[in-house]
Formats: sequence, structure tokens, C-alpha cells
Amino acid sequence: MSDVSQDNDNERGKLFGGDFDIKRVLLEGRAFFALIAIIVIFSILSPVYFSTSNFLTMSSHVAIFGLLSLGMLLVILTGGIDLSVGSTLGLAGVFAGFLMQGVSFEILGVVFYPPVWVVVILTCGLGALVGAINGVLIAYFKVPAFVATLGLLYVARGVALLMTDGLTYNNLGGSPELGNTGFDWLGFNRLFGVPVGVLILAVVAIACILLLARTPFGRWVYSTGGNARAAELSGVPVKRVQVLVYVLSGICAAIAGLVLSSQLTSAGPTAGTTYELTAIAGVVIGGAALTGGRGNVRGTLLGAFVIGFLSDGLVIIGVSSYWQTVFTGAVIILAVLLNSIQYSGRKKQQASSDGKTTSPQPESAAERSPASGSTAGKAGTQS
Repeated sequence: MSDVSQDNDNERGKLFGGDFDIKRVLLEGRAFFALIAIIVIFSILSPVYFSTSNFLTMSSHVAIFGLLSLGMLLVILTGGIDLSVGSTLGLAGVFAGFLMQGVSFEILGVVFYPPVWVVVILTCGLGALVGAINGVLIAYFKVPAFVATLGLLYVARGVALLMTDGLTYNNLGGSPELGNTGFDWLGFNRLFGVPVGVLILAVVAIACILLLARTPFGRWVYSTGGNARAAELSGVPVKRVQVLVYVLSGICAAIAGLVLSSQLTSAGPTAGTTYELTAIAGVVIGGAALTGGRGNVRGTLLGAFVIGFLSDGLVIIGVSSYWQTVFTGAVIILAVLLNSIQYSGRKKQQASSDGKTTSPQPESAAERSPASGSTAGKAGTQS
């Protein structure tokens, strides 16, 4: 009876303050609490902020950052970084605009206007190609991820500028006579009152959750980020995993480029500039570790909403766009600082718990293991 009552007292202590650590709760739920604080503060500062129509509009803007952040999450989980997602977004939008304007075959004397679904597939293929180049350089040629993706950032942006001569493709709505209408459907239409871009973000997020939680590939991603050498020795195809996460990141960036170009009904070569930093901010605010192995989709989505709702809130109350950049940078620094505090605290707890539990293990193991006892007995008789 005394043992049972003691266990009950321990459980009550955990629930009502014994082991309840408010600091840990605030650190692990910081993205959620930050989002609530942003909504409350801007609702007080502006009467138009807290409304269903405004939330849906802001969510359609967040869809761009969210798609980039989900792709970035997969890369960061493996311990990498992808600085080329913003330029890939811009290149994907320009490529889609180029196809929507019609592809001229001078030899045949015809102009081909591909339907929208072909434009979407080819654009996603382009994003996968950029990601594959990143992945191969990093996994097989051992180029540091920062250098490889920085180089592709400039290459992709330069190709976009060359394709357009620095100009913008306008009027991407298509024409019924040419059979290529529907491109603006991604940016302006709604299903069940929800913008299509937000629904696309939800579908991609669900796919990422299932990929990370329900497939061997997801376990490989986390193990690669935790310790790539140990994962490789355990049979994990580390190089293939690294290539695939960059391919998926490129596809997410291409989808974001399609949604953004559809929302603007135009495609410019400078679209997506500095968006890679916003994507990294969303991942870090969501609690992922830049060293790899830690992070989840839920936190990343919350981080993207924090960045998006903060930026739109500053616009609504009339803050300069220059100050928005300052706030975004400050949020990134604060998020990284909180991450370091959170994970350093966990390491200290694990180290202390390991020190307490590992020291008595040899004696208890020898006492409780009949196999070890019999082995020791045999050794003793043999000697």
C-alpha cells in the first residue's frame, strides 16, 4: 500500500508542479505562443487584422513561405542547408511564364502552347533538376552544402535573367482559343472558401508528415542528420538520402514559384529574392536544429505562420518594409538562441541521467542475468 501511495504522489507531483518545468514548456511551444502573441498584439493595433477574410489572405501569403520551409526542413534534418530555394522559385516562375507565352519551333514554323498541367509538371521537373544538381555536388563530390547551394543560387538567378532579359512575363491567364487557361486558378480560386494555395500547402505538409513518420526514408533522414557516419555503417543509403532531400526541396520551391506567379499573374526574374532566409527562419522558429536530426512539420508550419503573420501585420499597421527585414533578422537570431538553450539543456539532462543510471548497471546486470551468472560460474570452474 505504501508503494502504491508513493507512486500516486509522484504522479500528482508531475501533473501539479513537481516535475512541471514552465521553462521547458515555453521553449518547446515557443512558435505557438509567438503566433498567439502576434495575433493578439496586431488585433489590438488594427481593427481589420482579426477577421476571417484577412486571415485567409495572410494564409495565402504564408503558403509561399510554408512550401519553401517544408522543403528546407527536409534538408536541414539531414544536417544540410539549401540557399538556392529563393532563386529556384524565381526560375520556376519564369520557366512557367515562358511556357505560357508559347514555345516557338522555328524549324517547323509553329508555336506550341502547352496546357497548364504540362506547365506544372515541367516546372516541377525543373525544380527537381536544380535540387538533384545540389544533391549530387554535396553527396558525391563532397562540396560543402553552403558553397554548392550558394553557387546554384547565382546560377538559377542568372538563368532566369537570361531567359527574360531582365523583364517580366505578364498576362499569364492564357487564352481559351489556345487551350492553356487555368494558370491563375492556383492563385485566385478557392475551394470551400479556402485559397487553393493554402490547400496545396496542406497537401504537401500531410505528404511530408507521412513521409517522415511512416516510411523508412523518414527514419533515414533523421538518422542521417543525427550521425551520418553511424547511419552509413548501419546500412542507411546516406548519399541517396541527401540527393533525394535536395530534389524534394527543389520541387517544393518550384511549386511555390507556380503559386506565387499565379497569384501575381506575372513572372519576374527577381521573384523570391531573400526567400531562402525566410524559409530558414520558419524552420528554425519551428524548433528544428540546424545541426540536423531534430525538427518536425508541425513546428515548421507554425514558424512559417509566425513569419507570415508578423510581416503582414507590420504592413497593415504601416511599418516600413525596411523595418520588416530588421524584425525578420531579429526573429531568426532569437530563434537560434532559444534553440541552443533548449538543446543544450537537453544534453545536460541526458548527461546527468546517464551518469546516474550507467554506474550501477554492471552490478545489477550481473545480479539479474542468469546467463551472465552461469557464464561467470563456468569461467570460475574452468580456472
